[in-house]
Amino acid sequence: MNGYTLYDYHRSSAAYRVRIALNLKGVAWTSVAVSLLKGEHRAAGHLARNRQGLIPALDIGGGTMLTQSLAILDWLDAAHPHPGLFPADPLDRARAMALALVIVADIHPIDNLRVLQRLEAQFGADADAKGDWYRHWIAQGLVALEAAAPADGFFGGDAPGVVDCCLVPQLYNARRFDLDLSPWPRLVAIDARAADLPAFAAAHPDAVAPAA
Repeated sequence: MNGYTLYDYHRSSAAYRVRIALNLKGVAWTSVAVSLLKGEHRAAGHLARNRQGLIPALDIGGGTMLTQSLAILDWLDAAHPHPGLFPADPLDRARAMALALVIVADIHPIDNLRVLQRLEAQFGADADAKGDWYRHWIAQGLVALEAAAPADGFFGGDAPGVVDCCLVPQLYNARRFDLDLSPWPRLVAIDARAADLPAFAAAHPDAVAPAA
């Protein structure tokens, strides 16, 4: 197999994390678009890749498909150790994982598309109500992350790590939903530093969006 194949949606923050990590690792990969808006993730072909019908899924060859973005990042770090995304020290690793999970487990799951669609279908939430919901939960998590953020560099130190891979897509989503990010200047500064790195720039949704 010539590199990995990422089943991807350009605005999926979970897929965005994986794109960043693949680029940081410098491994060969290609993207196959699976449109969430068109419901392609619920088609039989994609359900065969990911039984949850979610994005992303990473085909690493040999009939092996990986799912769940944080698990994919963990596998990438083990399979391609340099540059490292997770700290080597067990305590530092646990701390980094905890910060990543603020986004991956606490912010993202209750703000993703299927939840917003359910709010509309079951409770009649309009666009304004869904936007308020989205911003509320992002803000809750960003408060905690800002308190733990370094004044310089990245969460990963001099180079980005797993937390930075998760943070940048979440701030992209926050801006899409018009969340004022001024209360979290350290997070905004990390995001700006990341934007200058080719691995992050190439993973940006605008850089990978399918042609109209």
